[in-house]
Formats: sequence, structure tokens, C-alpha cells
Amino acid sequence: MQPISPFYFDFDKDDIEQFQQESARILSSGVLILGEYTKRFEDDFANFVGTKYAISCNSGSVALEFLLRIKDVRGKKVLCPSNTNFATIAAIMRAGGEVVYLDMTKETFAPSLAMIEEAVEKHGDSVAGVMWVHIAGIIAAEFPEAVRFCHDRGMFMLEDAAHAHGSILNGKMAGNLADGGAFSFFPTKVMTTCEGGMIVTNDEHEDYIARSLRNQGKRGVNYGNYHEDFGNSSRMTEIHALIGSIQLQKLPKMLKARQEGYKIISKQLREAGIGFVSADHMDAASHYKIIIHLPDGADLKETKAALAKEGVILGGGVYEMPCHVQPVFRGLAEVGSYPGTDQWCPRHICPPVTSATTPELAQYIGETLVKHLGAYMLATAGSPAA
Repeated sequence: MQPISPFYFDFDKDDIEQFQQESARILSSGVLILGEYTKRFEDDFANFVGTKYAISCNSGSVALEFLLRIKDVRGKKVLCPSNTNFATIAAIMRAGGEVVYLDMTKETFAPSLAMIEEAVEKHGDSVAGVMWVHIAGIIAAEFPEAVRFCHDRGMFMLEDAAHAHGSILNGKMAGNLADGGAFSFFPTKVMTTCEGGMIVTNDEHEDYIARSLRNQGKRGVNYGNYHEDFGNSSRMTEIHALIGSIQLQKLPKMLKARQEGYKIISKQLREAGIGFVSADHMDAASHYKIIIHLPDGADLKETKAALAKEGVILGGGVYEMPCHVQPVFRGLAEVGSYPGTDQWCPRHICPPVTSATTPELAQYIGETLVKHLGAYMLATAGSPAA
């Protein structure tokens, strides 16, 4: 069997033909930024998420930073889980905020409301809000309660939805569940523009400022040498917006393949008593990753190597090395006790599930996982399933 890759760029011959025709039109027009393709992509993405506005930029990292700058976090504390990508924590710092790490639960790989309550009690009014991360595209069942808690105290709740394109909880999509969201279109994500990101919001003023920040601080239609905000050159090109539009058109089909793969694999894991982070409480999930808890006795490197020998190539974890132990952040944020993060970040695996995952491949992946992890479950009989 050919190795099953954890990454797949879903761009077929028809997509390539459409791209070639329309990119030629872009190049012939000479309008390479902030043109009709950018506007179309933004409008369609806002419609997909259900927000009033969507503002494209050149990376998900920038989208996060601009969201935080709009919320004016300079000199204030922002709560954020440690088991996230470098970009989430870096965005808080670049926006002038102070990071307060949150732990996570094994069951959700997300913080609990109790963890937020404890952090707010400790830090008081210096907390401006929370940057929540929908890890693996899973929106925790408790998230709406956390949003209400923040609003009751005059705090914001932002969504790092880099993994959550198409994830839905209680009828609302990720990015439209709180006070603004940021998506990534990095090549490994559920959909891609090669490089790029998107801010989503329902606030007209925030939309206005976000467009200024991504365009060197030029507000409105004044694109001359007049700058009101300390922005940057963070625009998405028309070519990248075209790729994004093509990907967005087929996103429902891409998500369906991931969702079918999750159903098949999770059924086998559950029957074998192997723990994983469930998305069954959601209306729909992007299934950017399936997070499987390594059973007692299983070694991460050995498990990866054994599965690779059978063609199942594991993707990156979420995340094996959390941010509170990353050398780059040493001394830049208060470090406390994060038992869930410390235990489970290095003790989980993410099998390959993409829009190229057929039911047959999903069945094989599930069988292979059960074959290699099931023995450890028998050795520790009685361990709870997810």
C-alpha cells in the first residue's frame, strides 16, 4: 500500500483549469491586490461563516494579531490555552498583551470554564478577555457558557478558528460564536490559499479598522499617502483570493470526506476502548485532526514508527510541545501548573484524515490503529473509553 499522507492539496484538473483561466484574467487586468477576487472571496467566506464581514489578510497569524489589536489588549492580560500553535501566543504579545496560560482537559483538549473562572479570580480586572482555540476543529460543548461568562464580566471572547472551517455547534459556525474569529489558510489546513488568513466579525467599526490595519493603516477609500493606523502590508493577493474561492466552492465536499473518515475511525476506536477527543456533540466538525489518547505503556515515537511501517503516516500533534515550555516564550509569560497539558500533549497521536480519505482508507487506518494500540488496552483493561 502507498503511504497514507496526513496532508493533501485538494485541487483537481478542473480546479487547475479554472485557476489558469482566471489567473490569466487577473494578470491581464493589472489589478493584483484588493480587487474583485478579494472582494468575492471575502463576501463568500462571510456568507459561509454567517458573519456580516470577512477581511482577508496574508496569514492566519496576522489575522489573530489584528483581532487582538482591534480589541486594544496593550498592557492587559489575555487568557489562552498553552496547547496551541506558536502563532496564537505570539499574536497576543505582538498586540502588546500579556499572556496568561490556561490548562486543558483530556476529554476536550481545550480549557474548561472552571479554568477560566480561576484565572479571572486570580488576575481580576487586568484580564481583557480570552483567546479560545478550537483545537482540531472541535468546539467544546462548554464554549457557549464560557462566552456568557466573559460577557457577564465585560470581557471579550475571540476564536482562533485556524482548524475549524465548517465546524458548527448549536446551529452556529466557528468564528460566529463570540466576538470575532480568525481563520488560517496555510497549506496544511482544511482549505488553503497557499498562505493567507481571514478575520470575521459582526461589528462594522471592527471591519473598518481591520481593513485599515492590513493596508498600512489607510482608512476607507483613501489609499494615498495618508495613514491613520499603525498598520502593515498584510493584504492577500488576487491570485491567492482566487485559490481561496475555488477551495471554498468545494469545501462542503471536502468536509464530507473528513466527516465520513471520522465516523469510520471513531467507531473502531470506541469499540476497542481506545480514548479519543469526541466531536459527537457538535452539529458538524471540520475534523482537521482526530486526537487519540495514547494508552498507558505506548511510546509516541515507537507508535509513529510502527504505524508508518504499515503506511499510516501520522500528522503533527496539537501540540506535542506546548507553548509554556517553548524556549522562545521563556520569561515572557507567567508559568504555572498545567497538569492536563503536560500529561497529554506528548501522549496523543493524530492519524491521517483529509478530503482524500475514502471509506476504504478510513477503515484501514482504523484497523491499523486498533491493531497497534489495542494490545495496550488489553494490558490495562478497565481504562475508560472516550
